[in-house]
Amino acid sequence: MTQPIDKTHRTLEDRVVLVTGANGGLGEEFVRQAIQRGASRVYAAARQPKAWDNARIVPLPLDITKADDIARAVASAPDCDLLINNAAIAPEADILLQPEEETRRIFDTNFFGTLNVANAFAPVLGANGGGTMLNILSSAAWISIPTAYAASKAALWSATNGLRMALEGQKTQVTGLLVGMIDTPMTKNRNIPKSSATSVVTQAYDGIAAGALEILADDTTRDLKARLNTKGEELYPWLHAQLRALIAS
Repeated sequence: MTQPIDKTHRTLEDRVVLVTGANGGLGEEFVRQAIQRGASRVYAAARQPKAWDNARIVPLPLDITKADDIARAVASAPDCDLLINNAAIAPEADILLQPEEETRRIFDTNFFGTLNVANAFAPVLGANGGGTMLNILSSAAWISIPTAYAASKAALWSATNGLRMALEGQKTQVTGLLVGMIDTPMTKNRNIPKSSATSVVTQAYDGIAAGALEILADDTTRDLKARLNTKGEELYPWLHAQLRALIAS
């Protein structure tokens, strides 16, 4: 009897990848490096997908806040064995003390939309040997940033860890990628240190190949993770000081 292919810990050679938010700077890099690393097909999903100059890249219309779009994406990509949940929004004017509808709009994409895509594609991954789900999180999930974006990423971090347990029976590798600011068009007006999209995606794909459950893609995030067991009376004043320094720079 033929044994199912274990696609949990391996390179991208011959894998079928789906990237949400594929038109953005980070999404484009996930698509580009997947092709470089030997993926047989990459579904480049976006609200308004663009044309690509490679026959292995398949543009896929997908608004992750719309159930019908998600259902069509599942039907269009039944061979997907690596799902990269990258789509997100981070409005510049975002603050926690804002009208409820704006906070809901952010959560509808960053949390509910991503979770709905994960739930919809979980059976697809299971049918294709278990596969991998990579959720793009943020070190903002661990920092006291007063934004709905940070709160949505904190919620998604928790959900990512829950999905890992929920899908372990079908041998799906669920990985969280945490990183600070990335140098993409979405952050062009943020005057703080940034990681390159190339570096972040390289670490992400290397981590997937190694079977990592959590990937920390810059020194700031690694330092922050190491401090999370610090007593709250010490941790939060330190975090606030770091944020004030960034804002002032």
